[in-house]
Amino acid sequence: MKVFLKKSVAGVGKAQQVVDVADGYARNYLLPRGLAVPASAGNVNVAKQVAEMHERQEARIREHAQRIAAELSEKTLTFTMKAGETGRLYGSVTSSDIAEQLTATLREEFDKRWVQLERPLRDLGEHVVDLRLEGGVRAQVKVVVEPEE
Repeated sequence: MKVFLKKSVAGVGKAQQVVDVADGYARNYLLPRGLAVPASAGNVNVAKQVAEMHERQEARIREHAQRIAAELSEKTLTFTMKAGETGRLYGSVTSSDIAEQLTATLREEFDKRWVQLERPLRDLGEHVVDLRLEGGVRAQVKVVVEPEE
């Protein structure tokens, strides 16, 4: 039986796809739970239109993220913090701090979850921080931590 998936179902397909499944699986699991509807001609046309709309939207998001990545590759973020004689910070530079400064630099919202830090920066010097933007776009930004005078 051909069904149009309203939501993604593991092992079956992604949302907005038309897939072929066993009749019993569709009748007893997918349809009663609202995960799918029978694939009629109208539903298939709607599915195609929705899929095209999602593709265009994802392309815009990816293009925007690539523009941000290109802009960030040229930027250097500078933090001034108290540090000991060994160069170890008394505090740390976290992903929230980096995202906050990126928001101010870009003049648009930057989500702290996009900053890929294994642990906060606790040393003076230059650090390269990986970023994972929307649409699967990856970027890097240089972060310089300087001692407070």
